[in-house]
Amino acid sequence: MLTAEENETLTRVGPGTAMGRMMWRFWLPIATTAQVPEPDSDPLQANLLGQSFVVFRDSSGVVGVLDELCMHRGVSLALGRVEDGGVRCLYHGWKFGVDGAILDTPNHCSDRFRKRMKAPAYPVVEAGGLVWTYIGPKKQQPPFPHLPFMDVPEENRAVIRANIACNYLQLYEGGVDSSHVGVLHSNQANPTWKAGEFTANDEDDNPGALSVADNAPTLEIEDAAFGFHYVAKRVAEVGDDGIPAHSIRATPVFLPVGRVIPAPTVEFYVFEVPTTDTETATFIVIYGNRPVSRPRFMEMLGLDDERLFDEDTADFLAHRLPRFGQDRRSMATGWTGLRGIQQEDAVLALSMGPVVDRTKEHVVAADRAIMHLRAQLLESVRRNEAGQHPLGLVADYGPMRSPCDTDLEPGRAWRDHVPGNREVTTVEDDEQMATAS
Repeated sequence: MLTAEENETLTRVGPGTAMGRMMWRFWLPIATTAQVPEPDSDPLQANLLGQSFVVFRDSSGVVGVLDELCMHRGVSLALGRVEDGGVRCLYHGWKFGVDGAILDTPNHCSDRFRKRMKAPAYPVVEAGGLVWTYIGPKKQQPPFPHLPFMDVPEENRAVIRANIACNYLQLYEGGVDSSHVGVLHSNQANPTWKAGEFTANDEDDNPGALSVADNAPTLEIEDAAFGFHYVAKRVAEVGDDGIPAHSIRATPVFLPVGRVIPAPTVEFYVFEVPTTDTETATFIVIYGNRPVSRPRFMEMLGLDDERLFDEDTADFLAHRLPRFGQDRRSMATGWTGLRGIQQEDAVLALSMGPVVDRTKEHVVAADRAIMHLRAQLLESVRRNEAGQHPLGLVADYGPMRSPCDTDLEPGRAWRDHVPGNREVTTVEDDEQMATAS
């Protein structure tokens, strides 16, 4: 159980908060490439850590991230025109480049002013189907991180964004909770479990498809440079010698907002990016060694339901509907009255309210990874406030892996299945090695 003060620290992310200052230290996704699809396309209003920005692609195809409000009189640049190499405010026509340079001030004809002043602009990298930005202190800007899904051909990757009206931690905690998979997602994991039977789902791209029926996995956790990884060990069968065989599912949890969800043939990289205290942008990147179908994953996640998800705005709409859009009649044959993994996860997180009061909960052994996540986030905040590097500041996540439902041989350690996770190093370690050499 958390104290009220700890819960406040974990959930408040805006300017002036300790969690916000810690998350400033990381490159974070602010948009998908598809949201600013072509040169001079419509600008995008985007929130990140309680601040408002405009994201736009200029005439040469370069993406910029600026403060949303025009530095002249505070009008939203997200209403503006993107043309002739910049974004132009509608109010008085001031135009800004992706670097914040003032390109035109029609109502103030002063070259000296334009050269002397500059709009707040932020570093941007476009990679892996996402637009990334860094809004923290310039002197503390880390190297841009490399993630495995950035290396595959575009057709081998699907990128999805969903804006969900609740605090990021409710969604993040759900993502590191392996014990809910066989229950909440039983329509994917084991549709016959209510009848006391187990029928394995043979969809090799479905992260909800468990290979065994055990809904009370044993969790083992180990800290790593990126945060931590843990294994959920599920009993598969008991041998003639009385020793149980296990199926393991390993989950890397990389701070401050990411995790990897495995399926046999693809991996899901999920980022729960706080836009405000009570809103989250969930970015999901699915990739593998073969072409992936975005419509297939939209259906699997339940985001093809137009009642609950607006593809144009990326808004998840369940909080506006009675019972969050739940179909009670379908519960006669299904489990939740909902359809799809993300739809189920998001609705249950929404049902907690905008920011859940964790002082009233009663955690059990199956919640160990959630408790560890909270402890690491609080420790990361403490370190950042003390002038140290936060936990999980990594430049290269390339070796990180997440095996799905793998047989664990008796006497073999689960860590042997994820050797690359131990090879990841922090920015601090890299700096120390560079100094030593």
